[in-house]
Amino acid sequence: MIRTLDRMVSFSFTWLFLVFVVSVPILFVLGDLSERTGQFLDRGLTVAEIALGYAYMYPHFMILSAPIAALVAAVFTVNSMTVHSEIMAAKAGGISFHRLVAPLWPVGAVLTAAVFFVGSTVPSMNRRAAETFGDREVRGDWRNNFVHQTENRETLSIQQLFVSNRSIDRVLLESRDEDGSLRHVWANQGHYTEEDGWTLLDGYLRVIHPTGSETSYTFTRYRRPGLGIPPEELRNDPPDEDEMGYDELGRRAAAVYRSGGDPNELLVKRDQKLSIPAATLVVMLFGAPLATTVKKGGAALGVGVSLGSTIVYIMLLRLFGAIGASGGMEPFWAAWLPNFIFLAVGMLLLARVRT
Repeated sequence: MIRTLDRMVSFSFTWLFLVFVVSVPILFVLGDLSERTGQFLDRGLTVAEIALGYAYMYPHFMILSAPIAALVAAVFTVNSMTVHSEIMAAKAGGISFHRLVAPLWPVGAVLTAAVFFVGSTVPSMNRRAAETFGDREVRGDWRNNFVHQTENRETLSIQQLFVSNRSIDRVLLESRDEDGSLRHVWANQGHYTEEDGWTLLDGYLRVIHPTGSETSYTFTRYRRPGLGIPPEELRNDPPDEDEMGYDELGRRAAAVYRSGGDPNELLVKRDQKLSIPAATLVVMLFGAPLATTVKKGGAALGVGVSLGSTIVYIMLLRLFGAIGASGGMEPFWAAWLPNFIFLAVGMLLLARVRT
């Protein structure tokens, strides 16, 4: 009997989760399409191009839908068993509620791991969607008058970049050495190779020491270790937050901090890359005992409870995200506190369920 109940609970939850995680993104697509229809028409996009762009974005919408799907699946699974007195029959047979819903935990863990896997594909898919929709400016062979912050805390000011011949004109490289000295390198030209990175030509180097003294040199060739950013990367505008993974967001936040900017919003986005997929398991733990609080109501109750809980979770996510972005809360807590709140309430409800 135990194995039969385990299979029934596991199958019911998994089936409902898959149905909702695939279907709910359609609502996100329709909502986004209603806002951007005019933009797409102005750009002359065809129906096929729009459909392809949203196909690329579908994994992103699935990640956003996963916590909702887990909550709905848990509520509908347990509520259906409550309404049809299956839970009461199991208890009469000596099976507690905790044992009855035990299969949800390993199943939920596996599905959460699958959500994390799908999430790893989202940045690259979002970049393809942006290219399909024409959201990012497609640059040609050159770019002029721009500044680039490297991962080594160096600032490149470039007057002109040519991608095809892998060269730059009139470049200024600014960095700070370990002893606190400020280093300025100006070059008339530079060339890039895969083996050596950038080699600067015909320029001068000036070092301002912490004591205030200066040292200057002229050079015909100058190569600095770590200066290996490909021309294609220098040409392109930096991607949006949704087009970057966890590590990329961390590097962007570090670059913003080095430039004197506020990296909190980027750090919150980075931590949400983990907290939102993890919410799949958290809200499932919350939804299972919640569904037993009302004995009757059927599908209408399941929809109402799921919708209300989802709205509360999204509000908390946005509220704490805004607080974290403004610096009022550590980015980690801003991203994870909604999960912790739902987990605490879920554990409380689970402890109060009559077994």
